Amino acid sequence: MSLVSEFLGQLTLTLGGGETTYPTVVPEPNFDPDKDAARIETAIKTKGVDETTIIDVLTKRTYSQRRDIAFAYEKRAKKDMITALKAALSGPLETVILGLMKSTSQYDATEIKASIKGLGTDEESLIEILCSRSNAELLEIKKVYKELFKKDLDKDVGGDTSGDFGKLLLALVSTKRDEPSSVVDYQKIDEDARALYDAGVKIKGTDVKTWISIMSQRSVPHLQKVFERYKSYSPYDMQESIRKEVKGDLEKSFLTLVQCFENKQLYFANRLQDAMKSKGAKEKVLTRIIVSRCEVDLKKIRQEFKAHHGKSLHQTINEHTKGDYQKALLSLCAGDD
Repeated sequence: MSLVSEFLGQLTLTLGGGETTYPTVVPEPNFDPDKDAARIETAIKTKGVDETTIIDVLTKRTYSQRRDIAFAYEKRAKKDMITALKAALSGPLETVILGLMKSTSQYDATEIKASIKGLGTDEESLIEILCSRSNAELLEIKKVYKELFKKDLDKDVGGDTSGDFGKLLLALVSTKRDEPSSVVDYQKIDEDARALYDAGVKIKGTDVKTWISIMSQRSVPHLQKVFERYKSYSPYDMQESIRKEVKGDLEKSFLTLVQCFENKQLYFANRLQDAMKSKGAKEKVLTRIIVSRCEVDLKKIRQEFKAHHGKSLHQTINEHTKGDYQKALLSLCAGDD
């Protein structure tokens, strides 16, 4: 987020697609990269490693500030800070800290790559990222993916998924979604609502192609109105219709899309709740959401979490994690509601 420096101290920023953001990690106003680099260097050199200082510095700085610290560190220590952190840390804390050393789009691109690399695909991660990111975010992810891996995201996704599920993900990756318009087209809303009904609940089987094209090409405000209108045609709302019509990864993908169109921060709050339902936590999901959303909308995710799950995200993380990993997550979460 290159805008960060201009918005010092402001808690609500605007991302590249005009989306308002609600970060929990905001720029440190009295930022001194040299001082921070010196603290990190000392913390790494300390016998047994001073994890608390590393957490304290890196979770309280934005990505652009962390990058400045890394440059200052390299000048001082004559070595790469990320390599040094990798050698000094381990376990889930290492995953969090190394994740913070990437920009949001680099982090997403790396997570996508990890979920399609090697044997078997991690469909759950793929669905979460590709179905929840805005058009502007996906465009940035595609660019970064190409820079990092010298491959096209659509070719990798296409080569690793199949059937209607693969077609839906490819449609999302092709970023053909309309930009929101100030003009509300009621006729189009009605046509799309009718088309979704005619392609699913009304007929035997499902015309998935129609669902894919509407859900991957229309703007989010338009789709929100379409789903409202849909209820006047169908005895089921859109989410219920999806559950009745399709199964497996395709069902999960459509549900994720609709949940994100309706309330993206609630979708993430529910994912976090789900990751911390049993004893312990699904660290992979927990880490990914906290790290990837802390400079985007984690503040609002926190509010949705409290409103829908009866206790704060801070309290829930506190109960389901431990040690330095817990410290890092709570610091990124920034505050108890």
